[in-house]
Amino acid sequence: MTSLNGAVVLVTGANGGIGGHFVREALARGAAKVYATARNPREWDDDRVVPLSLDVTDPASIRAAVEQASDVTVLINNAGSSPSTPGILSHTDEEIRANVETNFLGPLFLARAFAPVLSAAGGNTAIIDIHSALSWYAVAGIYSATKAALWSATNSLRLELQPAGVQVVGVHVGYVDTAMAAGAEGPKVDPADLVDQVFATLEAGGYEVLADDTSVQLRAGLSAPLEAVYPQLAVGR
Repeated sequence: MTSLNGAVVLVTGANGGIGGHFVREALARGAAKVYATARNPREWDDDRVVPLSLDVTDPASIRAAVEQASDVTVLINNAGSSPSTPGILSHTDEEIRANVETNFLGPLFLARAFAPVLSAAGGNTAIIDIHSALSWYAVAGIYSATKAALWSATNSLRLELQPAGVQVVGVHVGYVDTAMAAGAEGPKVDPADLVDQVFATLEAGGYEVLADDTSVQLRAGLSAPLEAVYPQLAVGR
């Protein structure tokens, strides 16, 4: 288990709806410092928050972040992007590369870069990766593919970092009530509730957060036949 009391937390995508809640809730749970990162970081009204420029798709930016935030004990890979339309075949090469860079390679390379820092601390350190319920449901095309890849990488990181005492938590959720999901229909999780679940799991020593019914159902459906998960495959058979 990892305590946030006295922790030094780095949050990617801190300007967004979920990221902002991670920053504030970490402080509420006793974090000593929070690096609030974004490509263009904003100012905060709390001296414990350190705005830090970070582009997760830029290796030089990642190296600079590790140098400036070498005291981090909890890394939260929250930054992500989503294409405007679902599918893979309909997207340009640039759109596909952008999603892979932001949603998969960015958090993976950031985790790799901070792994020595977290491992050297001797325990009470963690990585939190924000996946999606769509990691297990391929209707969102390249977005689903990148989140599925991140889920697999998180599982690998968890096994490799466990001997060093680094807790690795994977988070799955459907729609969250933020600007990114403003046009989506259906139930949405309050970002404050999501963050509360994530930190509760972290502090209890857990490894996976299924933040809503959608995530629970899709996780349970992984063992089902493909035709049950994707009924459209059974049409005409």
